[in-house]
Amino acid sequence: MSYGNCFVTVGIVVGLPFCSRAWCLPVLARLHLPGKGAGPSKVTVAADLVAILARAFPGRILHVVGDAACHGPALRTLPGNVTWTCRLPASAVLYDLAPPRTGRRGRPKTKGERLGKPADLAKNATWTAHEVITYRGRASIKHTATIKCLWYGSFHARPVTVVLSRDEHTTGYSLALVTTDVAAAGERPDAIVARYARRWPIEVSCSDSRNVPGAGEARNRTRKAVERTVPFALPVRTLIVCWYARHGYDPADIDARREEQPWYQEKTEPAFEDMVIKLRRTLIAARFSPANPAQPTDTEIEAVTAAWAAAAA
Repeated sequence: MSYGNCFVTVGIVVGLPFCSRAWCLPVLARLHLPGKGAGPSKVTVAADLVAILARAFPGRILHVVGDAACHGPALRTLPGNVTWTCRLPASAVLYDLAPPRTGRRGRPKTKGERLGKPADLAKNATWTAHEVITYRGRASIKHTATIKCLWYGSFHARPVTVVLSRDEHTTGYSLALVTTDVAAAGERPDAIVARYARRWPIEVSCSDSRNVPGAGEARNRTRKAVERTVPFALPVRTLIVCWYARHGYDPADIDARREEQPWYQEKTEPAFEDMVIKLRRTLIAARFSPANPAQPTDTEIEAVTAAWAAAAA
């Protein structure tokens, strides 16, 4: 039976000076084959990729954010310079911290009393109002509550903090997060909620890589082609964004886009498609050497005009 395939991707979220929203730059990807007996789980693959990134930047703290599926025993051996934040499943069972040792003989307890599921914690939680900034720079009022505890199933005896969040007029909770960044969660729980909101750019980056350069249209049959196409397209997007941020950005490009396409009158920031168009036109212009004074032929002019139009298509 065929189960298809998917790619586990690790990206770095950055801010660009000319954009209000955050951008994710994919740097690592690895093929994962779903199905029983197909290999390590997605969480194990993600932990391996994060470990590679942590070794590449040993002097920096990496704050990793994942979705609701990014939890499991593989996270018990994270590098020391990595924190992990993900959505907490509603079915997760939480425990109090392990009690101090009594000095008696026998194995000491590794967990405290059962606290219950996130809904149980929300009933007796103390809520505090915060202004949370999303990845698009928008502010909203959220009520948050924090509980330092153990999630024995995923992190074993490592203390974690559960951050519950809800809107002003919501009862119970609307979002439950678990993080190993205990210090930040205790001081600024709103920062943990904002950190999780900045996870969304990874979805945008995957969509851009599939639809704009065309990685999603690949019809591969051989194993190596499947393994290479998407991991190549993802860093290509990263290179294009880096080039545009350093050399390609021009506010006049946005004005020209609004003139050519009047339905974009509210457009104020470049999209990835604008960056690709600018790069294509730059590459086309670079084919003409300014040191050659010869007048281009009609055929060359027609070829460049056609290529220039195709760059914007």
